[in-house]
Amino acid sequence: MSKASIPPNPIGSADDTEAAFYEALQSGDIEKLMACWGDEDDIVCVHPGGARLVGAAAIRAMFEVLFANGAIRVHAEKVRRVQTMSASVHSVVERIDMLTGEGPRHAYVIATNVYHKTSQGWRLVAHHASPGTAREAQEVMETPHVLH
Repeated sequence: MSKASIPPNPIGSADDTEAAFYEALQSGDIEKLMACWGDEDDIVCVHPGGARLVGAAAIRAMFEVLFANGAIRVHAEKVRRVQTMSASVHSVVERIDMLTGEGPRHAYVIATNVYHKTSQGWRLVAHHASPGTAREAQEVMETPHVLH
């Protein structure tokens, strides 16, 4: 697994790695996605309703299956952060955009992303996602969007 997609940057932030993670999902780029993950043997990923995946090989295999259907149109919204010098925990509402026979639809997932600061910069060590509820969807829709 190559970490070359994200340059080593210990000055970068967990937010930078999170942005790279979601960009990789949106482009369906497995190399960029895996470059966001830490090198630890015990990195963990749980998708809604899925099994706990432990280790880079298991995580990569699952995302390769997901990407076989195309990129994942997902956006992190309503981010809440708890950060220390070497760890950052982000609670996010993920909005997943889908095209259906009835037109565009959105699904919402509640996710927790955990980042550790390493000599290579901030790396994802855990991603745990659960199905969202109508409440989260309503909160996202009521939040004004700021254009940059």
